[in-house]
Amino acid sequence: MSKEKKQFETESIRTQSETTQFSEHSVPLYITSGFVFDDAEEMRASFAEEKQRDLYSRYSNPNTNEFIDKVCKMEGAEAGFAFASGMAAVFSTFAALLSAGDHVVSCSSVFGATHGLFTKYLPKWHIDFSYFNINEPETIEALIKPNTKFIYAETPTNPGVDVLDLEFLSALCKKHNLLLIIDNCFATPYLQNPIKHGADLVVHSATKLMDGQGRVLGGVTVGKKELIRDIYLFSRLTGPSMSPFNAWVLSKSLETLAVRVEKHCENALKLATFLEGHPKITWVKYPFLKSHPKYDIAKKQMRLGGNIVAFEVEGGIEGGRNFFDNIKMCSLSANLGDTRTIVTHPASTTHAKVEPEVKAAVGITDGMVRCSLGLEHIDDIIADFEQALK
Repeated sequence: MSKEKKQFETESIRTQSETTQFSEHSVPLYITSGFVFDDAEEMRASFAEEKQRDLYSRYSNPNTNEFIDKVCKMEGAEAGFAFASGMAAVFSTFAALLSAGDHVVSCSSVFGATHGLFTKYLPKWHIDFSYFNINEPETIEALIKPNTKFIYAETPTNPGVDVLDLEFLSALCKKHNLLLIIDNCFATPYLQNPIKHGADLVVHSATKLMDGQGRVLGGVTVGKKELIRDIYLFSRLTGPSMSPFNAWVLSKSLETLAVRVEKHCENALKLATFLEGHPKITWVKYPFLKSHPKYDIAKKQMRLGGNIVAFEVEGGIEGGRNFFDNIKMCSLSANLGDTRTIVTHPASTTHAKVEPEVKAAVGITDGMVRCSLGLEHIDDIIADFEQALK
């Protein structure tokens, strides 16, 4: 394939591993734990990294290499590493870059498992953190300490789809010589490229929209080559790498990411608009609704608004329970980014172990619903919501 840069859709389809002697059109699945060498010298040179080649599938594999290459091209990154899950990517990125005595500044609205890392495990290794309020970015600078290593943020956030200004965060990091790490899971590389706005590393749960069909787990971190080198060395030793089968599935999924995400976003905006006018809905948040508090920032840094809509059903926990119990077509699940529309109750599922005061601070109420819009016809989705709200 030509080295000339192609459009997003073309890169996602035409970035492939080298063709074998069988001249296959679709990349084969390389189910192997190890690889063989011609002689002792080739084996020595390969392990000394004097020769670039696959050694062992815990380090690299043609399928994982292809998946990483695609994500790097989509994000405009220099290098990357693929993991068994999104949380493996988050943890390994943190563990590779942090040392005892370091400090992290993070947005307070993070995925429940990420919150668990900050509160339960990082303190065990004498790593401190400070949360900033997503609605008060002017307070971030005061949280930075001499031992702060990086700023970490999700945008849009999980589950409240709040939006953070990437250029503002990047300028702050440059001012204080910090790294900027962005979880770009909700946006995908098709809707948003944090590296173009100054991020050093970008993390994804590939389980979500990258797969898009609820089949496999996966995660990936991409960004600056020297930082990925540290993450690679940590992961090579500790073994959180992605399986070749999952990489093969995910790489094929990326071929349709653009067309799928376009439809997801179209459905999400239509549902958000419907909910905004419904008498039993207290509030609705979607980045491309003009009522979203960071609508202008979302329009500046995102192509479309994503597939997640957050809203609150009136009646608190009882109203929310009634809504979930009456949903018929849409799925009740904690996953997101599927072809099938999914509704989740964050307060009792994904963020159930988050402290009540933290949930309250980031807007996770008892009646809050996180909806991941699928690819069903929008009329059928709205009809299901309408009957459930009755």
